[in-house]
Amino acid sequence: MTPVSLLVSVRRSAPFATSSSHRRTASFSIAAALLALLLAAPSAAQSSLRETTPVPGTPAPLRVPQVHAARLPNGIALESVEQRELPLVQVLAVFSGGARLDGARPGMATFVATMLKEGAGAYNAASLQAQVAYLGATLRTSADWDETTVSLKVPVRSLDSALALMADVIMRPTFAAGDVRTQRDLRLASLLQQRDDPGDLASLAFAQTVFPAGHPYHHSGDGDSASTTALDSASVRAFYRRTLRPDAARFIVVGDLTHADAQASIARHFGRWTSAGAAATVPAVTVIPLRQTSTHVYFVDKPDAAQSVISIGWPGVNRVSADYAALMVMNSLLGGSFTSRLNMNLREQKGFTYGAGSGFTFRKSPGPFTASASVRTDVTDSSLVEFFKELRLVRDTRVPNEELARAKAYVELGLPGSLESTSQVANSIAELATFGLPLTDLSRFATQVRAVTADDVQRVARRYLTPDQATVVVVGDRAKVGASIEALKLGPITILEVTKVAR
Repeated sequence: MTPVSLLVSVRRSAPFATSSSHRRTASFSIAAALLALLLAAPSAAQSSLRETTPVPGTPAPLRVPQVHAARLPNGIALESVEQRELPLVQVLAVFSGGARLDGARPGMATFVATMLKEGAGAYNAASLQAQVAYLGATLRTSADWDETTVSLKVPVRSLDSALALMADVIMRPTFAAGDVRTQRDLRLASLLQQRDDPGDLASLAFAQTVFPAGHPYHHSGDGDSASTTALDSASVRAFYRRTLRPDAARFIVVGDLTHADAQASIARHFGRWTSAGAAATVPAVTVIPLRQTSTHVYFVDKPDAAQSVISIGWPGVNRVSADYAALMVMNSLLGGSFTSRLNMNLREQKGFTYGAGSGFTFRKSPGPFTASASVRTDVTDSSLVEFFKELRLVRDTRVPNEELARAKAYVELGLPGSLESTSQVANSIAELATFGLPLTDLSRFATQVRAVTADDVQRVARRYLTPDQATVVVVGDRAKVGASIEALKLGPITILEVTKVAR
């Protein structure tokens, strides 16, 4: 009898405990008996529950909502989706370019995005946020390598008032000199703190070693101390005028309103927006990262570090590659899910880390493939061995059918989650549009995932995983782990100084 069935039978046989004291005594006795059973050796049923992986169900056909499109006379592109379940509206204003437009000023795009909400129209930063909160809205600004985004989520009843605030942020930012100095100093402090964060150091060192000088991804999206020190109100304003323009804008509206209402709302607040001067042109990436001829290890010394941060990778793949579906399935079983090989090996079996994983970073110009984990210092060398074992195993052996089915189901069953809320639908539209893909591409992708075979997985693993030509970054205590890493003979080792990695 299992503890659960025992509990049921005991509760059903309890009428003998007629007084409150008898009931308490009986309860204590039953609790003690149950505790003894739970502390005893696991039953076969319990062991089975822990060791048997649940079988995923068959994914239902993916239902993609209809997207309505329009263009305003001033060049703004508009896409909208009706989603009537809740009285909410998500608005994204997406401007192409992002940090790819930084040029000789790394970090400019992300800094301008920060400054947009530091004062706009008649509001300073505090009064703007107070008004946003009063409307029950959320207003955020951000920039990545490809785009600058202003995001607004608001109850439909407050949409008009919230769009007026959004219009101030986008069309009338103040970029006051004092605010620029404050945010510049905060960024400088943040850049300085990166020297104490092993994870930040690993990310910075990995980008600098995978992507050569001259490639946009060689730098951090937040720039460095030198580029940040040069920021001032004039340079920020000049960058804004070249990049946040109606002819570079795409508005995405998802929520409790019709397409006609969405178009009317955007036109009312942004339809008269014009821009002067030439628009910024996103430069082509002329410096192409080359795969190394052998594996190279880069070590960043952090004395007394409690853990070592490991990043292994190489230049990645174009998002619109014909192999995209097979790559997502392959990476799901390698390191893209909790039950992936890397995580089950390094976390569940070995106990080296709280989590290990892998993934492709997709940008307009291909980002990197990375396999990474933070591991205990004393198992740094052993963790590297396991990483390379798994990277080679998925190339050299055919994936079992059961594991393949689980990986395919994991990828496909995750797709409906990207279309649940207003925010998720809007973000999915924006992400796909970055690569010139419509929202309906999700249905095509689901079909392609179902068609992936074990041969496809091995084929893309052999083509896109290159563990014998890897960049390996380790941030940790060199005095404790340096000799053991050298003994692995992965390849030549270069020592990187912290101050040169986090500049």
